[in-house]
Amino acid sequence: MPALPSRDDVLAVLRGVVDPELGADIVELGMVQDIGVTEDGVVRVRVTLTISGCPLRTQIREDVESKIRGLPGVTAVTVDFGEMTPQQRTDLMQRVRRKASDNPPDTEVSLTTRVIAVASGKGGVGKSSVTVNLAASMAARGLDIGVLDADIWGFSVPRMLGVSGRLGASDDAKIRPNEVPVGTGRIEVVSMGFLVEDEEQALMWRGLMLAKALEQFLTDVRWGDLDYLLIDMPPGTGDIQMALGRLLPRAEMIVVTTPALAAQKVAVRVANMARRSYLKVLGVLENMSDFTCEHGETYALFGSGGGRALADDLGVPLLGQVPLEPALGAANDAGRPLALAAPDSTAGRVFADLAAQIVDDLLPPIDMEGCTARMLAAMDAAVAAKS
Repeated sequence: MPALPSRDDVLAVLRGVVDPELGADIVELGMVQDIGVTEDGVVRVRVTLTISGCPLRTQIREDVESKIRGLPGVTAVTVDFGEMTPQQRTDLMQRVRRKASDNPPDTEVSLTTRVIAVASGKGGVGKSSVTVNLAASMAARGLDIGVLDADIWGFSVPRMLGVSGRLGASDDAKIRPNEVPVGTGRIEVVSMGFLVEDEEQALMWRGLMLAKALEQFLTDVRWGDLDYLLIDMPPGTGDIQMALGRLLPRAEMIVVTTPALAAQKVAVRVANMARRSYLKVLGVLENMSDFTCEHGETYALFGSGGGRALADDLGVPLLGQVPLEPALGAANDAGRPLALAAPDSTAGRVFADLAAQIVDDLLPPIDMEGCTARMLAAMDAAVAAKS
């Protein structure tokens, strides 16, 4: 009679049972809670599911039984199910996110492109305005900047940058972004606004469709060699935010808030979600800060302290405070960001300072001059020139 399998033998075969929804085996996911082997060859396994009514329960049971029955000495298999505690579910999702960040899917975003997600906990804090003005300030430094309008429902980037028209196609059937020249720099723009008949058209899409749209904007767009890609995120902590952590785990995040402490409390959530998805929070930008009237008096119309409180809470720098200027909204409506239309304005200087912080200190462009790939390319070019 063959020897009885050990606990390690059972664990080894159970690594072949994959949860198709989570894309990992049940051992790696921590779903196998207990294993017992009796003297007469009966193997008992306890598996905890995320919820007791998991629709994959039957498939997991059949797979577990099939794998274990293949071991020598096994006479019968019993599978018991339990339900995870809230802490166990949290730990499982952390493992899934970590696995996704370690094995991200291929995208058309070059590995030399710095990726910055501009996010907020709630709508109406001026996140899109921050994105386009930051992009304009960075492009004005002679950099190649991409702007991905990931706010699929509430797209506004095309209007703010004064860009219209359909997206084109490259020679290899990839989508070609629309382009805005800025001095010696440029801004490449992709938005759902370029794919609908008019900007007033409502998109009634569910979460999975939104995440798929983001994936297509990253995998089917010929972004080229950008220095930075800015992603204007939708507000909150939904499907697109989770998809970003899976698709571009190297992305870093700027959290936009207003001075109101209530807005700061909401913004903490998006920062916490970013960190649970292994995305670094680069810093906090406070928008709609003090308003200064024509007589020189300054008023905190939306309160004060929210940006500083959020930055201190997260342990990240407060990157700047954008004042409340009517000219800023007017410039966005006119399709020429204030950072370009009036770079010497108070808000314009804040965006210029923010661009300088990022480019010169926090997240400088990746220098490829000394890398092996660049040297090999130069050698190949030299050989080709001689032949």
